[in-house]
Order: sequence, then C-alpha cells, then structure tokens
Amino acid sequence: MARSLTILGATGSIGRSTAEVVVAQRDAFQVEAVVGGHDARALAEMAKRLGARFAALADEGAAAELREALAGTGIGSGAGRSAVLEAVDRPADIVLAAISGTAGLEPTHAALKPGRCIALANKESLVCAGAAFMADARRLGVEITPVDSEHNALDHALAAGRNKDVEKAVITASGGPFRTWTREQIAGANAKQASAHPVWSMGSKINIDSATLMNKGLELIEAHHLFDLEPERLDVLVHPEAIVHGLVQWRDGAVTAGLALPDMKVPIANALHDEVRLFMDLPRLDLAAISRLTFERPDEVRFPCLSLAKAALQAGGALPTILNAANEIAVEAYMAGQIGFYAISELVEEVCSTYPGSGNVPATVTEALVIDGEARALARRLVPAKHV
Repeated sequence: MARSLTILGATGSIGRSTAEVVVAQRDAFQVEAVVGGHDARALAEMAKRLGARFAALADEGAAAELREALAGTGIGSGAGRSAVLEAVDRPADIVLAAISGTAGLEPTHAALKPGRCIALANKESLVCAGAAFMADARRLGVEITPVDSEHNALDHALAAGRNKDVEKAVITASGGPFRTWTREQIAGANAKQASAHPVWSMGSKINIDSATLMNKGLELIEAHHLFDLEPERLDVLVHPEAIVHGLVQWRDGAVTAGLALPDMKVPIANALHDEVRLFMDLPRLDLAAISRLTFERPDEVRFPCLSLAKAALQAGGALPTILNAANEIAVEAYMAGQIGFYAISELVEEVCSTYPGSGNVPATVTEALVIDGEARALARRLVPAKHV
C-alpha cells in the first residue's frame, strides 16, 4: 500500500533528490502536497511530475503564477503562510521537512501530528528549539527520522547497541573548499569560492556553512537532540572522501560506522522506507576501487565557527538559538560582500556574548522564534561595524 507523502522544500536540493526517489518508487508513495519558496514554475513542474494533490508557495505574491502554471491539472494550490500550513495539515503518513533555515521551523513543528513520521532535513528545528520540538514529538508519538547523511549514518550505527554504552558518536566533514588553505588565504576568500563545495551540491547558504565548518557545529547540536547524547560524547572528524558519514565508538572498543557514496538519495530512501528497504538503482560502494580513506582532526583555529558551535552546545540555554540566528545574518552579509570570511565568526561570537538572557532554554517553539528574531536584529545592527 502506498504511503502518503508531503514534501516541504520541494524545489531545494533535498526536495529534488526526494523527487528522484519518489519517481523511482512510483508504487510506494502518493504525494499529497509539495511546498516551495518563491519559484512558482519549478514547484508546478514538481507537483505535476509527482502527481501531487496540492502545491503551496511561501511567497504570497506568486499565487497567481502558481495557479496559472497548474491550470487544468486538478492540482490545488495556494500561496502565503496559510497555504503552507494548509499543505502541512493535509493527511500524510510522512512529511519530508527540507525547508532551509529558520523559515522551516514553524511548518516543520506544525507537521507534528500523532502517528506521523517526520523525515527531518531542517536542522534549525533542533538547533533553534530542540528541547521543545523533541518534547512535542514525544508527546504526540511522532517518529523523527534523520535525513542528513551524517545523522542517518549515526541512526544506523546506534542501532547496534544501547545509548548508555556509547563512548563517542562522530560525524564527518569533507572539510569544505578551504580544507588545505592557510588562514591568510581563507581570509581573502570571496563568497563564490566559499560556495564551491568539493563533494555535495547544496544551496549557497549551506555551502558557506560547510566552508566555515559551522554546518558541522550545527549538526553536533542536532545530534545532541536526536540521539540524547551529551556534548562530551559527540565529535567531528574531517574525512575528504565523504564515504564514512558517521561512526559510533562503544565502551568495549568496537566501532560501528555508516558508509555510503555521497549521494543524498541514499539517506532519503532510508528515511522514507517502511518495513522493507526501497530498492535504489544507484552505483554501489566499491571500497577496493576507492582504495584509501583519510581522516583528520578539524582545525578550529582556521575554522573558529566550529568552536563557537561547540561552546554553544556545551553552554546550552538559548545560545544555540542565538548562534544560529547570528550565523544566518553573518552569512547573508558575507554573500552580499558586506563582510569578510572571518567576520562571520567574529559577528556570531559578538552576538552570542552580548545577547541578554541567553541562559534560559526556549520552553516553546514560539519562544525560540522570538529569541531568533531578537538575535537577528542585534546581528544586523552589528554588521556595519564588521564591514571590510
């Protein structure tokens, strides 16, 4: 029997990969709704390709264009916040949550419905409001399945034993485009260079987070909430081949690892499957052909954003929320050419150290969004001071 699926962030990189999985498994899924940001034409094409029943855009101004693009198809449509929440509310067994950034927090939280599975690719839901989000998921009986390759690998590896027997859970990083660059070279890098990820094809913001290693810091915070692991039991290794995505070191000395070729369709298919794994006609991992896998400790002097994220995770309270908000504004300013590469970490550090009342954990998603808005406003005021 086909499972009903709603895709949030359908026109992004994760959404497009999810569409490939669904097309390859036509009998396994009925797409209930697709949600996009601003691109009406792309969303309409996605909706038609997947046979979706409803399509919604976050951009209210694109309503007419979306309606015109879907004319005669029988696919319902809407635009704006209410339409997005309508899409989320429609009956679905699985919601693939892949709206990028804090913009994805409200619809992902609204998708928490009894008996549902949330295939989670929006890390901000846990970085900004992890305690409240996971508490609501447990209360409603919602299954949270990680889509990110690192967390999906850890999910597999952790199934080999008990949580209390875990000594260390490790996620890997490719190292980004500046892995071998000196600090002086990195300091002069522009946004185009920072966006040139050596392994993954992602959006510009995530690519830059990978270049600063902030992405790995945010993933540590996410892993803390997903797997109920203390900060001291979480770590990062740089692994440029991007074959080993996550490892678990057990108390008896054994290590369990999740390996796969760097193709997001693999963890997506795993997150969407029910009792039987989906067959994916993809290249298989050939370790003999690869021959060598390398690992390095991350350099937190050249990549201070990782240290900032670790410190926020360790301190807890509202600091992860503040850190994420400040980082989004800093990356936005960097992409606009307003600040240099290392001003990203400087701005984030200043916002984290000056935001008042950072010691209290947001009790609700609404409270987290208020803190997020305040931290963003503070970061925007500080951007001119960081201009280079």
